[in-house]
Formats: sequence, C-alpha cells, structure tokens
Amino acid sequence: MTKIGLFYGSTSGVTEELAEKIQQQIGEDVCDLYSMEEDFDDVDDLLQYDYLILGCSTWGAGEVQNDWREPLFDMEVDKPDFSGKTIAIFGPGDCEGHSKHFVGALGTLYDQFKALGANVVGTVSADDYSFEKSTSIRDGKFVGLPLDEVNESEKTDQRIADWLELLKADFPAIAA
Repeated sequence: MTKIGLFYGSTSGVTEELAEKIQQQIGEDVCDLYSMEEDFDDVDDLLQYDYLILGCSTWGAGEVQNDWREPLFDMEVDKPDFSGKTIAIFGPGDCEGHSKHFVGALGTLYDQFKALGANVVGTVSADDYSFEKSTSIRDGKFVGLPLDEVNESEKTDQRIADWLELLKADFPAIAA
C-alpha cells in the first residue's frame, strides 16, 4: 500500500493539531506526519510520496505560514516535477477576524503545486462558510479544506471526516 505524506507548518499549534486529527482518522500506519519546521529537509522529502496532504495556516494579508515560505521559494526557483503526485490541501483560518483573507494560503499552495504538475484534489464547497473574500476559491469551491477553529470548531471533526470520504476516490490508502 502506498503511504501518504502529511506535511504541515504550524506557528501556534492549530495546524499541528489538525494534522494529527487527520492522521488519526486515516491511520498512522498509512500516513507519515512531517512538521515543516522540525522534519522537513528539502523537496525530496515531499517527492518520495505519490500522495501528499499539505497543511498551512494563513497569516497577514493571505500569506502562507512561515515554515512554508522558504520551501515554496526554493520550489519556485528549482521547479521540481510533481507530475504523477496527488495532493490535497487543508488549513485553518478565521472567517470572522480575517474575513477578507480567509484561508488564502490554500490558494498559494494550490497554484504552486499545480504549476509544478501536481494533481490537486479535495475541493470543498464554499456554501457552508461565512467570509468576505478568499484567494483560495476556484470555480466556486475552496481548493482544499478550510477549518475555522476560532469560530466553528464544533464543525471540524465532521468537516475532516467528510473531506477524507471525498479523498477516498483519489487516495487509495484512505479507501483501504
């Protein structure tokens, strides 16, 4: 069975907690967990997996979390080939306090990995979310799973379960 690499960047611990929840629901035996700060060395860490789940919170005016900045810059310069890789993206946001930049980092990851040839899956309808603007919307859907631990934490477990159910079509290890 092909393992999944789950890579996350976390400043305040929220994305880390969400990544651990996702790993638990998938199963530690099929999902390896990597902190971008502590475990990530270079892009080869990502490239060793055909199936990736990437977690990133949004900071400032829609920027990616600090642990993702240098790797994304390096990938923009080096242009590694992610063709044949299937990627799903998730991230926490605050739909009230940061309503104008809600989960913008998801859009940044989506754009970069699509440009490098990845098949990005796991879009989520924006209908169940209240926000003003997001750069992570494509064709009326979020490019990944937004989770709002500030205002809607009671929805998190169900949102993760629904998303993982959706990912079963593209991630064989989840479907097993």
